[in-house]
Amino acid sequence: MIFFADENDENIRLDSFLASVTENLSRSRLQTLIKSGSVTVNSTIKKPSYMIKENDKIEFEIPENESLKIEPEDIPLEIVYEDDNMLVVNKPSGMLTHPTSKELCGTLVNALLYKYGENLSDINGDFRRGIVHRLDKNTSGLLMIAKNNQTHIYLADLIKSHNLTKKYRTIVKGIYPADEDVINFPIGRNPAQPHKMAVVEGGKESTTLVKVLERFKDATYLEVTLITGRTHQIRVHLKHKGFPVFNDTLYGAGMAKVKTDEQVLQSFYLRFTKPFSDEIIELEIEPDEKIRKVLNYLKNRS
Repeated sequence: MIFFADENDENIRLDSFLASVTENLSRSRLQTLIKSGSVTVNSTIKKPSYMIKENDKIEFEIPENESLKIEPEDIPLEIVYEDDNMLVVNKPSGMLTHPTSKELCGTLVNALLYKYGENLSDINGDFRRGIVHRLDKNTSGLLMIAKNNQTHIYLADLIKSHNLTKKYRTIVKGIYPADEDVINFPIGRNPAQPHKMAVVEGGKESTTLVKVLERFKDATYLEVTLITGRTHQIRVHLKHKGFPVFNDTLYGAGMAKVKTDEQVLQSFYLRFTKPFSDEIIELEIEPDEKIRKVLNYLKNRS
């Protein structure tokens, strides 16, 4: 198996990363395999504690009797755009983008394997077939999928060079003061809680554009444009500014009276150049159920 680490994998221990893609191997077993040379990073044997860096090439030889296969599942997909090289799906809230060590079924990858089989990029291994970028489990919206490795590289380059426009809808707690704002704080792993991100000195440069759509008594409806694409960027930046995303329990907003399955956040707009063409693709979807539910609650209360 071969994996290429992206920025979402940075500063995760090597053994922890492998645990996320190998359900049936214990941490101690993985550490033994790493020490034995069954795992290399950029063709070099590393310690289990090695902290992964973006673009690391991780090669992992799983013993045949311990290998794991991701099963295709007949799960409906809402396809917003498709051509010979790629597609864009509207991922529902509550669905993982790809399998993890704890959840092997019901993910977007399981659904993609059922519909497209082997006709998906495999640059990032079987666990992430076709996946170029990710959305958090409880974030809904538009997600690009590559049908082949050449397209995967093309789309990844679009993202890295900021030649892709991604916009989100969200509702935050508090009255956002500026009609338009630029948030520019560095983001990295939270040193005290590694499963979370935070604004930290020495983190990666991160820029988020904010536009107020509507203000309520104690909440604000926002349109957010990502200039960079760090892990949890919108949630971390808005929390740092004092306006946590509605129902985001990970970053401190807590659950409100109107219940949803975690953060009220939707990727609703994409604009990019079609692979190997000059054609501009522009996609936009309607507010999802969570956005509508919370907006109705706020408007009725007002």
